[in-house]
Amino acid sequence: MVFTPPSWVPALPFDPPDSIPISQFMLDDTYGRCPLKDSRNPFTCGLSGKTYTALEMVDRVDYLARSLAKEFGWHPNKGTEWDKVIGIFALNTVDSMTLAYAVHRLSGIATPANAAYSDSELEFQLKSSGAKALFTCMPLLETALKAAKGAGIPNNRVYILEMPKEFSGTQSVLFQTVGKLIDAGKTLPKLEALKWEKGQGAKQTAYLCYSSGTSGLPKGVMISHQNVIANVMQIAAFEKPIREKRPGTGSEVVLGLLPLSHIYGLVVIAQASTWRGDGCIIMPKFELQSFLKAIQDHKIVTLYLVPPIIIQIAKNQSVVSKYDLSSVNVIFTGAAPLGAETAEELQGFYPSWKIRQGYGLTETSTVVCSSPETDIWFGSSGSLLPATTVKIVSMEGVEITGYDQPGELVVQSPSVVLGYLNNDKANKETFIEDTDGKGRWMRTGDEAVIRKAPSGYEHVFIVDRIKELIKVKGLQVPPAELEAHLLTHPAVADCAVIPVPDDAAGEVPKAFVVKSSSVGLEENDRMVARDICKHVETHKARHKWLKGGVEFLDVIPKSPSGKILRRLLRDKEKEARRQKGAKL
Repeated sequence: MVFTPPSWVPALPFDPPDSIPISQFMLDDTYGRCPLKDSRNPFTCGLSGKTYTALEMVDRVDYLARSLAKEFGWHPNKGTEWDKVIGIFALNTVDSMTLAYAVHRLSGIATPANAAYSDSELEFQLKSSGAKALFTCMPLLETALKAAKGAGIPNNRVYILEMPKEFSGTQSVLFQTVGKLIDAGKTLPKLEALKWEKGQGAKQTAYLCYSSGTSGLPKGVMISHQNVIANVMQIAAFEKPIREKRPGTGSEVVLGLLPLSHIYGLVVIAQASTWRGDGCIIMPKFELQSFLKAIQDHKIVTLYLVPPIIIQIAKNQSVVSKYDLSSVNVIFTGAAPLGAETAEELQGFYPSWKIRQGYGLTETSTVVCSSPETDIWFGSSGSLLPATTVKIVSMEGVEITGYDQPGELVVQSPSVVLGYLNNDKANKETFIEDTDGKGRWMRTGDEAVIRKAPSGYEHVFIVDRIKELIKVKGLQVPPAELEAHLLTHPAVADCAVIPVPDDAAGEVPKAFVVKSSSVGLEENDRMVARDICKHVETHKARHKWLKGGVEFLDVIPKSPSGKILRRLLRDKEKEARRQKGAKL
């Protein structure tokens, strides 16, 4: 059975353009964006207040593209996109998207890298992508230089994206900055217009984003110009019925804290929002008090977050309550599951907040489904976006035809990407060729169920990663379900659940827990662990009990987007068991 968007979801107003670059779609009034003159300043630094109008950004992109063309000897209409790849390894700045669009203006590729990478991880991406230059920022310069050297990129091809002095200190005079390149571009001749053939935007890579690498080496995901354009249009159309009820142009101030190197930050925050005229308050990293101060000072309306930050808000009310958050209307969370229990706890503190959840992947250029403000169902990832269809397929490969039956979520959408770079095996495993003229299908690797909400509309529930499900005597235990429940215990600040071997059951769940500050020093770990286990036993079926025990940690390992890196915990557990076995 193929599931489609609910009847209330508007269709796309027109087919996503397939022959223009993202930069043109984003910075030209022709394609349906909020008029530039009516838009809020697209990016404002939340620390320094530095900002540019939308019209000024258009000029800055043009000037930077001219400078890059001269610097690298690139021409908009000569060479392929693979001859013009630049790496971006930086914390969020007001010019991060200026740089990406300047590269697109030259028909090149931007490959954003995770700011938490080590030099070896960054080196791998630079080599894999064939990057010709690297743009970084002062706090990451040392790592960037080591990686660039390993990838054969000389120091004169390393550039600096400026950050506020409040964060990075004095800028280095040894490296060319984006600001100086923009200034230099003002005096350079105009670039020749792009001469793209029909359909080029649908097959040409715009962003080369690397999967998070929770298993094996990261894979380069080739995202076309049309993929991103399509998802921006899908998000805008989905939210249009609510936006139209807002005063003025319907634009608002949103939070730009999540990494723009991650597909969530890159598409949902940096592009879908600003295309609709929103003003994005850029923050370089999460720190609770500066985050709260930015909301208070800039009167931010929508907070784009990930579950770990939501947990911090809920668990640190003594700090949070000191700030004026009255401007906040919407919380949007994604990148990792937000448990219904955590959402309910947050709603208890802020009854007027609309707590929305979305689901998507790098391979779908982000959003597949999302909670509309008018139909929020905690635990759900919402309803399908326009032009998106999905199937639920059982482990045996049989298409499921009803509700409440779990299986792998398989997605079809104009935002499904071109594929993985130089990885035929992964492409064959992930993408199913188009047989109906509506585009390829993509296997997500996520277990999901479709349920009907009290409203009567279909919602998607993501159960867990298929490979991470725990099998207890053949019964499935989703780690995310137990983690959401554990977070309701007052002694639990953060947690993760993994399988551990068991002779009788095959596998049983084990919890790693970060204790909350409410746990007194005099309290015995064994007693706290037992109380946590009882909390699960009181509310969950026997096969979900923590028969593997509870272990306390200082921190739960996570990716920058908030995904729990259970692989690291499984490795830790294996090593502990190996050592214990050796001693025996």
